[in-house]
Amino acid sequence: MNAVQLTAALSVAALSLAACSDNDRKGGDARLCIPFQGAANAPAAAPGVAQAPAIDDCLHRWGYALADSEGSADEVAAAVVAACMPVLTQWNQQSMNLAAAGAAPPPAEAPSLVTGEPTNPTAERYRYAENRALFYVIQGRAGECPAPPMKAGAMSADTRG
Repeated sequence: MNAVQLTAALSVAALSLAACSDNDRKGGDARLCIPFQGAANAPAAAPGVAQAPAIDDCLHRWGYALADSEGSADEVAAAVVAACMPVLTQWNQQSMNLAAAGAAPPPAEAPSLVTGEPTNPTAERYRYAENRALFYVIQGRAGECPAPPMKAGAMSADTRG
């Protein structure tokens, strides 16, 4: 093999390896993407968990919307949780209101069903939000899922996204 052929072969090999780089990955698997339904279209929840569909919808929408952001998935997921903090706060407030209205209050502290460590409902709802946000960011990146409709930096009521 002469020098020109060797140089050409090495160039092709280098270009092939560069094409395999994840830096500019295109062609995600769209089958991973979940269509947006909206909290209003979600199945009815039991009392005390009525905000669960709303927080999940918020995390889903913001997770896909911010998935293409620079930064690690953990950093982007933290931004998603921050964007959904008002909905998470409503979920926590709803639980407190039910307890104040005479419904059986959740225990102040109990062992986690997942880890066995002591926890409380507010901390578990926050952990739920963190984990779902991370899932949606990674899912959005892996599937190159389209972001939902936005209008003036806020989620649109249109759920076709």
